[in-house]
Amino acid sequence: MTEILSAPLVVEFPFTRSLGPVQSAFLTGLRERTVLGVRTDDGRVLVPPVEYDPVTANELRSLLRVAPTGTVTTWAWNPAPRRDQPLGTPFAWVLVRLDGADTALLHALDAPGPDAVHTGMRVRIRWAATRTGAITDIACFEPYDGEPGTTEPAPHEEEFTDFVTGITVPARLDYVHTPGRAQSAYLKALEDHRTVGERCPACRKVYVPPRGACPTCGIATAEQVEVGPRGTVTTFCIVNIKAKNLDIDVPYVYAHIALDGADLALHGRIAGIPYDQVRMGLRVEPVWAEGARHPDHYRPTGEPDAGYDTYKELV
Repeated sequence: MTEILSAPLVVEFPFTRSLGPVQSAFLTGLRERTVLGVRTDDGRVLVPPVEYDPVTANELRSLLRVAPTGTVTTWAWNPAPRRDQPLGTPFAWVLVRLDGADTALLHALDAPGPDAVHTGMRVRIRWAATRTGAITDIACFEPYDGEPGTTEPAPHEEEFTDFVTGITVPARLDYVHTPGRAQSAYLKALEDHRTVGERCPACRKVYVPPRGACPTCGIATAEQVEVGPRGTVTTFCIVNIKAKNLDIDVPYVYAHIALDGADLALHGRIAGIPYDQVRMGLRVEPVWAEGARHPDHYRPTGEPDAGYDTYKELV
């Protein structure tokens, strides 16, 4: 029986977006220790503000200043903070309805323990020492025993300068991937410079990489079939933007390659040929780097190009 593999994986990228006038004002306000909301057509004040009324879809522009104090509407205790969370010690995630707002803002509450947190407790914003125009300008909330703030939002009359017009937020997902029986066998075969797929017992198609079931017939697959190593480029794209931490000069070609004997094309980089000479039907073979567990790239075999009819179903 094939050993089932597993490995920690990380998906990480910077998410960049531009800001409209409402979000720009909100984040610029946080930098200036001011919390802004927006009034909807029915008179409610939304914090954080949105650009369009969630009921009427009308554009919203009426900005109002609300208090930095508020009330916890619900909460959950976080006993083990993770990397890049607001606090490095156990804290509560809270929804806080700021005084003057009709909706709640999600953030962290610095509290000594879950017994110190309850729905209805009063809190206030603890501002970050250094503020740049981001939600992290609110370092967290903290318990507050002072006088209630005004519940009437004030018109926003301040004139900010140097507005925040865009944000870049790092997105990261850490998880453990278990490929399962079929893909574990596929990965094990690659260690021996072989490529194996699985044949559907009904339609007889061979899928590479194998999925453990036929996506067309919906039935389990178990019969292993060795394919390739040569194959045919069915379609491709030219990459002109260099990826972070990828030591490959641009431009380069990434292609769908139908290995001989397979009924599904897989992905692979094409090298050993000028990028502008790569074409559909080009016959290629894998190139393995020393000690690698998968092909580094595919290169031309020197054979005549495959006829379109031989791979048209895989385009």
